[in-house]
Amino acid sequence: MESLILFFAGIFGLIIGSFLNVCIYRIPREKSIVWPPSSCPKCGKSIAFYDNIPVLSYIFLWGKCRHCKAPISCQYPIIELLTGLLTVLFVWRWGLTPWTGVLLVSVYSLIILSVIDLELMIIPDRFSLGLIVWGLAFFWLNPNFDGTMLSRFLQSLLGAGVGFFGTLAVALLGYVMFKKEAMGGGDVKLMGGIGALLGWKGVLTTIVFASALGLIYSVFLMIFKGKKGGDAIPFGPFLSAGALINLYYLILPEMLAIQI
Repeated sequence: MESLILFFAGIFGLIIGSFLNVCIYRIPREKSIVWPPSSCPKCGKSIAFYDNIPVLSYIFLWGKCRHCKAPISCQYPIIELLTGLLTVLFVWRWGLTPWTGVLLVSVYSLIILSVIDLELMIIPDRFSLGLIVWGLAFFWLNPNFDGTMLSRFLQSLLGAGVGFFGTLAVALLGYVMFKKEAMGGGDVKLMGGIGALLGWKGVLTTIVFASALGLIYSVFLMIFKGKKGGDAIPFGPFLSAGALINLYYLILPEMLAIQI
């Protein structure tokens, strides 16, 4: 039974991944994510349903538009596979529970904002601020918090505050010291959302993971792409990766011996 549940979770994740690709392309361009139907950006021809099957259509079409033969970005199957994999992992870890639903919406939001940030160096407010509202709205389901309902809500609110204002302080300090933007406003608001979901200890561990991953990425760019050490990089994907690790393991702050 568990294998069957995970199989359907994977199929569901692949389908959602296809929709996330639509959001990633259309939202920063201020287009509707509902209408018109998907079409080739090169020739404008509508994409038939049989050419819109997650991953498989990309393989059968050899990564090219059926009509104009323009190449299709490999981002599409990668996002679909990533979404399917993460859906399976979180369902396997947490089962079919209301909290899993809250987690998956968070995961999908982090995927969208990460890819948009990688491509355009922006994080849309609907995702960063939306995660703050999302975390505060479902504090009562969140196993990161304990105690009375009021106590649980205050823990979520404190996490949002520490994530937002703590990151804002770091951003302002970096600007004063280096005379340039150290962290963008989107990163600050994103950390508020992460804090609302993970609490203040989750904020700390997310920053640790994000900083380590960001450093590795920067070194890679300097070695292989000729980037300079002071060049700006999108930090949202690394914050998202740190948050995903925390959301998956839940007890990571305790594992790292971070005590109140």
